[in-house]
Amino acid sequence: MAVILLVLLMTTLLLAQIGLQDFVHDLTFVGRLTGAVLLAVSFTTLVGIAAVLDHWMRRSFTYSGLVALIATFAAFLTNAMLLAQTLKDGDSVAYPVLFALLTAGAAYAVFAVWRTSVMIPAPKRVAAAVIVSSVIAIANFGYQNLFEPYQRQTTPLITVSMGKPVLSKDRTAFAVPVDITIRNHSDVGFYVLGAEFHAMGKQVPLSSKDRLRRQWRSDAEQWPNSPDVSPLSRREIHQPGELIEAKPWMQQGSWVESNDTYATRMVVQLPMNTPYDQVAFYATASLARKDRLVLEPPLNFVAYSWRKANVPGWVKEQLEKQQTSGLDSLIYRARVHENNALDEHTRDPRFITVYWQFGTHGANVYSSITRRGEENRTLTPAEQGEVSSRYGLTSLVTGPVERTLWDIKSQR
Repeated sequence: MAVILLVLLMTTLLLAQIGLQDFVHDLTFVGRLTGAVLLAVSFTTLVGIAAVLDHWMRRSFTYSGLVALIATFAAFLTNAMLLAQTLKDGDSVAYPVLFALLTAGAAYAVFAVWRTSVMIPAPKRVAAAVIVSSVIAIANFGYQNLFEPYQRQTTPLITVSMGKPVLSKDRTAFAVPVDITIRNHSDVGFYVLGAEFHAMGKQVPLSSKDRLRRQWRSDAEQWPNSPDVSPLSRREIHQPGELIEAKPWMQQGSWVESNDTYATRMVVQLPMNTPYDQVAFYATASLARKDRLVLEPPLNFVAYSWRKANVPGWVKEQLEKQQTSGLDSLIYRARVHENNALDEHTRDPRFITVYWQFGTHGANVYSSITRRGEENRTLTPAEQGEVSSRYGLTSLVTGPVERTLWDIKSQR
């Protein structure tokens, strides 16, 4: 009896703690429903403690044995599912061991109570009720932990549009207004990890006659080697674009709520004698779903890639290569929390690192989530995909939106 009471007491306390945290703080409706289920099970096991004491000692209640049997079975089923979850996603060693011991103890408790010749009225009905409740519990567990994380892959939409260029009073320069809008038509909010806008200038000399086939092939061969993809053109002679301007267009660490729209205007200014024939505009953003993680503010700036202090090891290894190719990075970091209490208890603390990279090639932002101390380990594509799916990391890229400058430059 002592073992049964200890298993039920430990299960009650543990499920009450996790269930209450999920019911109050979980980021999804399903997670809060799971919290309610865990609270209901903890109440059942609490009642089961009283039933076990009555069944073994006083027998003042006719069906105390049945209540004890139901409580021990509920403890077994719930501990088994929590064990499976911690083995699947958890980093802690202590919690899987604890849930394994409670699962084994609950299995013994079910057997021990069953052996006492428990009186079960209408056994078929009781069995049906137990089976149905078990199926519902398993279905809820499977939905939350298997299906729900991979459904509703929503993505906001970024649009970029140009306004009418404006000449300066002395007609030696002009400005191009650029409107950027992000529309989130989903029912999920997003954290803004980083958002950058940049403009690229291009010279586009034209051939006086059709270019040869080998020249087209040469253009195509450049595609895998450069983010600035060369067009296949009969007359245009491709020249790599050059960065004109780059800057953030949304505050890092802010968010876009569900069914919300955010708009801003950038202005790019160029001298009238600029050598460029075209200008191309890009807007990118790195986002994370608000129902998959909690971003603990602030998203702090931690390092410049060229100064090496506080820079992850993999960045240090690529510094020489970055400097040769003209790439630099600003690095930001913040603590993130899991979206449910069980993972928050059983997984090691995670940190998100945001890289704002820029150079003559242009600019971009990207992010990764790792445990502390693993910043210098480059994630494999499979690991990166798993992290992105788990935490709802999304990268948005809009552009190029291009405009020729001949009509403006001709107004001198």
